[in-house]
Amino acid sequence: MNRTDRLDSEYRKEISAILSGALKHKEPAIKGLVSVTEADVAPDLKTAKIYLSVYAVSPEEKQQTIAAIRANAGFIRRELSSVMRTRTVPALTFLEDKSMEYGAKMDDIFAKLHKDGNE
Repeated sequence: MNRTDRLDSEYRKEISAILSGALKHKEPAIKGLVSVTEADVAPDLKTAKIYLSVYAVSPEEKQQTIAAIRANAGFIRRELSSVMRTRTVPALTFLEDKSMEYGAKMDDIFAKLHKDGNE
């Protein structure tokens, strides 16, 4: 495992802890279950793309949660700077991970094809 893989894993773990701890208490707009599915830290450590999967009651609640997390990127970065042992903490960009939705959609299509094939 190389350095960037270790950093990606460490950032994913620490950001998950911040989202479920300090930020959830600070920001009431965050609802549902938020998980960090991937962290992609640039080799120069200046930027990082953080992929989130949000399970919420409604699509509006999901978008509200993602917007609240994006609005608090600076807060999350400050929290990270206190726990990470790196000289700099990258600028964070939060993106929605749609792979779970895509997987569920593909499962539905395959199930429908299987059902149609058995008739």
